[in-house]
Amino acid sequence: MSTATGFVSYNPLASPTASVPVRSGAPRRVAALSLVRDPLRLAVFVITILNVSRVHQHYHFLARARPALLLIVAAVGCAFLQPKYLTRENIFNYWPMRLVLSLGILACVSAIFGISLGGSASFILAEYAKTVAYCFLLAASVRNARDLRTFIWAYVISCGILAFFSLFVFGLSKSGGYVTRLNNLYTYDSNDVGVVLIVGLGLTLLLLFAVRGRLRWVLFLVIAGICATIARSGSRGGFLGFLAFGIAAMFLVRTISPTRRLLIAVGAAVTLYIASPPGYWEQMQTLLRPKEDYNFSAIDGRKALVQRGIGYMKAYPVFGLGISNFPRAECTISPKLNLISKTGPIRCKAPHNSYVQAGAETGAVGLTLWVSLVLGSIVSLLRLRRRLPPWWSHGTEDERLLYGATIFIPLAAIGFAVTAFFVSFAWMDTIYIIAALITGVFLALKEHSRQFREARLAPDARASSKSVVRHQSRSTVMATGWIHDGQR
Repeated sequence: MSTATGFVSYNPLASPTASVPVRSGAPRRVAALSLVRDPLRLAVFVITILNVSRVHQHYHFLARARPALLLIVAAVGCAFLQPKYLTRENIFNYWPMRLVLSLGILACVSAIFGISLGGSASFILAEYAKTVAYCFLLAASVRNARDLRTFIWAYVISCGILAFFSLFVFGLSKSGGYVTRLNNLYTYDSNDVGVVLIVGLGLTLLLLFAVRGRLRWVLFLVIAGICATIARSGSRGGFLGFLAFGIAAMFLVRTISPTRRLLIAVGAAVTLYIASPPGYWEQMQTLLRPKEDYNFSAIDGRKALVQRGIGYMKAYPVFGLGISNFPRAECTISPKLNLISKTGPIRCKAPHNSYVQAGAETGAVGLTLWVSLVLGSIVSLLRLRRRLPPWWSHGTEDERLLYGATIFIPLAAIGFAVTAFFVSFAWMDTIYIIAALITGVFLALKEHSRQFREARLAPDARASSKSVVRHQSRSTVMATGWIHDGQR
């Protein structure tokens, strides 16, 4: 394991012989946006856009070529031939990657002890193996803050594309209930899109916090598109995630003045209101009357699915039904089979709850690992923020990005934690992207510290004011220990 080191303020854009800078507040040159363009990171950048936005499914010639799979193979080959493109650190020293690895191993074991080895194995080979491999590849591709910024931009661009398609390509249709909502979204449905975009909202705000200049207007447009798309989705889970995100932001984002926080919140709410389709607010009001909703009383409603999911976990407590076997259980061992003569044709329903999905399909161990990944994504970076110098919030772009990541990635994870309660997203990309980005934060901070130590050892750094060096050293002590937090 690496030695625990702290992090203090320095300008990563300066030359290696630059002196140790004073606290933020002194004039700094704002760096222009620059993304990494080597072959590996370019491939991972495009993979992220394809995985999140699914834009290639709109163009049939691209969909038939399976570009995401081809790019993963190309990226892995590039990493094998050019190891210098990867981080020098072992990503499995950090808790998010260890949890993802444990979930991957458990998924394979659950297939053996579940109700259908073939069903689980097919899903692992066709879907889940690619998700886990992409997660590891994304984390291993982050060497510094610039790399981290590149991949955050990839997710934000993906959300911009998804919002554009949702506003101008995908149509609206009446699908039960009160609301006219998005339909025909290729891989996603109208509930899924809210999960993806609520995470994108947190990452877009992170970039808005970190970057300066005209690109901020692009980010404002993406935020408006995300809010409008959440409204057009007609998703009650997305609405609750939006509320949870907004409430958490008012308490956690202390580096932005209360007035600006309120203005952003009001702007987002107004956009949501203007873009809401017919029947949207009537649909949201049903949240206050849960017992009147079909999800409370129907045999395939969410309440019944949760109850049956808990029953499956009790019946298969250690390894569960096997990953991706919940729908099969609904049509083979479900208690509702006894009522088939009364209710008509039986439906092999997905769990529509990520927590139930993880517990039913991989047992109590899988549920514990998955919940630990979600909650750890919130808690770990909030703990880390207390160890970082507070003036980083006004420092260089890299410092602002790293400091902001300890605020806005937890917000994205909070949004995910709420919206995931209403969709089957336990084995989808979103939480694994969050895990990879958190690992990237730890890796970028370690590199930031290494560069600072090199700058302090430079001749002009040794000649700098003793009081400045002493002040920076105290900051180093304050930040010491974050690596151990990441490696637990």
